[in-house]
Amino acid sequence: MNIYGEGFYESRQEGSRRSAEEIVPLIMEMVQPKSVVDVGCGMGTWLSVFQEFGVEDVFGVDGEWVEKKMLQIPEERFLSFDLKKPLAMERRFDLAISLEVAEHLPVESAESFVDSLVGLAPVVLFSAAIPLQVGKNHLNEQWPEYWADHFEKKGYLVVDAIRKRIWQNENVDYWYAQNILIFIKESYLDKYPLIEEEIENTALSQLSIVHPKMYMLNSAPIKLILNIPLLNSVFLHIVTSNSIRGKIRKYFLKK
Repeated sequence: MNIYGEGFYESRQEGSRRSAEEIVPLIMEMVQPKSVVDVGCGMGTWLSVFQEFGVEDVFGVDGEWVEKKMLQIPEERFLSFDLKKPLAMERRFDLAISLEVAEHLPVESAESFVDSLVGLAPVVLFSAAIPLQVGKNHLNEQWPEYWADHFEKKGYLVVDAIRKRIWQNENVDYWYAQNILIFIKESYLDKYPLIEEEIENTALSQLSIVHPKMYMLNSAPIKLILNIPLLNSVFLHIVTSNSIRGKIRKYFLKK
C-alpha cells in the first residue's frame, strides 16, 4: 500500500522549499559542500535548492512510491530504495541530509538507518519528529538525544548550530526549526572551523526543545481535531500552505 502518494509530497513541497531557501545558505556557509545526498528526498525539493546555490553533484534516495515525473532533480540522480534496509553506495558525499524521515521507519531500523547516513558523508544534516509531533505514519518519534546517542556510537558529534538562527523565522516550518541538527565525524572537525566553533555553543542538556507552534498544536481543541484522520490530513495541508499561514499563525500558531 502506498501511503506516501502524490498528494503527500505536493502538500509539503511549498513549505519544504520555503524552509530550504532559508536553511541551505546557512549550511553552505558552514560546510561548503560540493556534493550532497538526500536520504528520504521525496521529490528532491531540498536538493533542487542546493543546486540553486551552486551544488551540481546531488543525489536523492527514497521509496518506490515517489513518482519519477514529480522529481525536481534529474531522474538519473534518483534511486528508489526501501529505507528500512541498510543503504550502501559505492561513493561518498561531502554532505548527507535526512529531514523528517527517520520517524517514518520502524524502531528496529533506527540503527541501520544511522549507519547508512554516516556511511555516506562526514557531515549529516538531520531532523526527526519528536514525541507527539503532528504527522502521518510516524512509527518512531524520539527526542533528539536518542538520535545523538546513535550517531555518537559511530564517532559523530552533535552540533546545534542551525536552530537558533531559524527559531523565529516564519518562512521555516516549525518542525525544521525544532528538530534540525548537524552531526559531524569527530576526526573531520578541523576541516570545518565554523562547525567546530559551534561545538562549544551546543548544550547537550538542551537538545530536546519544543517549538511554541507545536505546543499550540497539542492544545486540547486542536488535538481533538487531529484525532480524526480526515481532518488531520486537511489540517496538515493547511499548515504547510503559504496562502493561509497568516490566519493559522493568528488563531492557532501565534508565537
